[in-house]
Amino acid sequence: MKKILFNTVIHIFRALLYGIPGGFLVLVILFVWDLEKRPDLKVWHKADLDAEFTAKSNVKNFKEYLALEEKLFAQLDELVYDRIKPEDSLIINRYYKGSIADPDRWTPNWNRTFELASDTPEAGVLLLHGLSDSPYSMRSLGTRLHGSGAWVVGLRVPGHGTAPSGLVSVRWQDMAAAVRLAMQHLQDKVGDQPLYIIGYSNGGALAVHYALETLADQTLPTVNRLVLLSPEIGVVRVAALAVWQARLGHLLRLQKLEWNDILPEYEPFKYGSFAVNAGDLSYRLTAENRVRLTDPAGLEKLKQFPPVLAFQSAVDKTVSMKAVVEVLFKHLPQEANELMLFDINRTRDLEMVLKSDPKPYIESLLKEPGLPFRLSILTNTVDKSDRIVIRSKEAKQPEITETFPDLKWPDQVYSLSHVALPFPEDDPVYGGNISLDSPGIQLGSLAMRGERDILKIPASTMLRMRWNPFHGFMENKLLEFLSLND
Repeated sequence: MKKILFNTVIHIFRALLYGIPGGFLVLVILFVWDLEKRPDLKVWHKADLDAEFTAKSNVKNFKEYLALEEKLFAQLDELVYDRIKPEDSLIINRYYKGSIADPDRWTPNWNRTFELASDTPEAGVLLLHGLSDSPYSMRSLGTRLHGSGAWVVGLRVPGHGTAPSGLVSVRWQDMAAAVRLAMQHLQDKVGDQPLYIIGYSNGGALAVHYALETLADQTLPTVNRLVLLSPEIGVVRVAALAVWQARLGHLLRLQKLEWNDILPEYEPFKYGSFAVNAGDLSYRLTAENRVRLTDPAGLEKLKQFPPVLAFQSAVDKTVSMKAVVEVLFKHLPQEANELMLFDINRTRDLEMVLKSDPKPYIESLLKEPGLPFRLSILTNTVDKSDRIVIRSKEAKQPEITETFPDLKWPDQVYSLSHVALPFPEDDPVYGGNISLDSPGIQLGSLAMRGERDILKIPASTMLRMRWNPFHGFMENKLLEFLSLND
């Protein structure tokens, strides 16, 4: 009996041993087949825009960066706009000249680097947008900062503002090199005045990386303060594995495998399609920052890290809210740092329909003794009205204080989102007021109704919160932090 059982086990083991490789191969084939069923790639997915800046470009200063950017946009016209097929000449296609999503409807074209100069600047501010984004997302803040006396540069980060193909091969090191050029330019313009960086999403990761670099390289211009919006401090680990999908596509010459999403390009200042490489570079950049922030040997240097003010939605499907706390704020020794969390709207009892509620984590933070940073939670008052209370506790203090700003949640809004924070309600593209005077497409209140799974644009994308009802409050707090109050 024992011999029969032993032989049975051996046969099962051999079957598994020989079956696993075959089974794995079948899974890979099915995976590739499923990805290849997606929509065909367009010219804007395939264009090789080799005029894009890289860390290896022969570019010595910011003026040369802008000159190269000018060549890049001429190349974009030649290789994308002038080559779209007749079936793509659609009124909402970003790459069809004259469409309602044509970026040239706006003056200036906010896909390009912008600079707002000042005769007597009180500070220099570098604005860094997010992944798949463009300088447009920083337009409103840039205008307000310039009006408050700052010399402002809204950098077009390499790989952005042109065609989604720009994200297929760009590296985070290329982005970091562009940030260094822009900071040197700002220092040349403002002299001894303070330098600040405001980074949104991936721009936040680049801002943190630059600040960490200055601790090791004294030749870099010093950044005096950082402001972070929905900062990319932690991303899901699947981003690290997705790069193998792109490598498999390259090996098999199947270009679709280089893409996580292949979607219509109807937004004038943001890509709809998302390259696998973009997720990989965000993972690598955040991993680089994490190593430096959490290394015990670097604790002494972190004492020189500039003060940080961050704004973060408590629910965020793009970046990790907890990583902002655990990886960044809990590792910065200065007590001048502040994190402001925007809770969900608790006007109604949403617990029944929530997949997950940030409340337990938020409450644990408020109860945690000795937090090394100032924590503020913007949430509903205790009676669950639409009115807002801000619960705060100072760094290393146990007491919780409450302030009551003149703010309230808009109707039918249950939370902010990752993409909402930089945009005010009156933004001409992403704002919530449909009566706004806009030269082109308006997306802030887009909500087409019909049968599910019919549109190429997911309903979840259309209904995602695109503007920040607390933008004015955030803007004023930001200006106070940077000592640029009107």
